[in-house]
Formats: sequence, structure tokens, C-alpha cells
Amino acid sequence: VTQAKEHLAGQAADLATGLKVVSDVMLDDIGGSMGPLYGTFFRQMFRVVRNKERIDAEVFNDMLTRALASIKDIGSAKVGDKTLLDTLEPAVIAFGTQRNAGKDFLTALKAMKVAAEKGKDATVDMVAKVGRSSRLGERSRGVLDAGATSCWLILCAMADSIIALER
Repeated sequence: VTQAKEHLAGQAADLATGLKVVSDVMLDDIGGSMGPLYGTFFRQMFRVVRNKERIDAEVFNDMLTRALASIKDIGSAKVGDKTLLDTLEPAVIAFGTQRNAGKDFLTALKAMKVAAEKGKDATVDMVAKVGRSSRLGERSRGVLDAGATSCWLILCAMADSIIALER
């Protein structure tokens, strides 16, 4: 966050610019697996919004769907493997389901947050199957997955920001 803030200092930035800068910082400056994963996540969101003047439920659904697909393309992880996908995939599905059922943007965001939290919380009882924590085997059971938790924080921050703007 600090590095992205430094890149944006002194310039007017819209959402697309912010997402691009965060993506660049994550891809270029953050090590481990989370840099490429979240860099790709934010890059796909940027690609959806770069020519949009307004973010509505349809655009946000496209942002989420493309971000999820890009992360799934990077590796072999799936829901149940104790990764950020345990948070992201159910959240994206919940948002899309609400949207497709004709619910308003705020209702879909709230459903996304609930699903994200349930997904995150479910990782406590899982044994990590991919990523660094997979080396822990059974010892990974009993704690939240860091990726699932960080994804929950990101999704909640996005949803809360949109909800605050819509009010």
C-alpha cells in the first residue's frame, strides 16, 4: 500500500489508475506467491474498468469474474485446498447469483461479503494442499489461511467502499 501510495503521490487518479498502480507494485515489488496472485487479480480488474465511467453491478461482476479466472489460470488450486480461492470463488459466485436474480448492487455486495467470510472461516478446518503451507500438512489445520484472510479483507474493503459511495 505504501509503495502504491508513493507512485500515486501528486497525481489525480481514478479507479483504473489506482488498480493499475497496485497491480504493478504487486507484480514488480512483492515477493512470494501473493505478489503475482494479487498483481494479476488487480490487473484484471484494471482491464475491465480502464474505459468505464461508472462502476455498476454488471461491471463489478465482470471485474470479479475476470480476477477469479486469472487466479485460477495461474495455478492448480481449487476451493478446499486452503487458499485465497476458498474466499474468492464463493464470494464471486454469491455476487453473481444475486445480480442474476435481479437483486440490487448493495444486496449483491452484502451477499459477497457473507460468502467471503464463510469461505475464509472454512479454511480453519482444512489441511493445506497447495502453496507454502502445504508443507505443514496436518499442522496447517486449526488456523485461518493467510491468503483467504487477505482476500476477505480486500473484498470487504471494496464492498464497504462501494456501499459508502452508494449511500
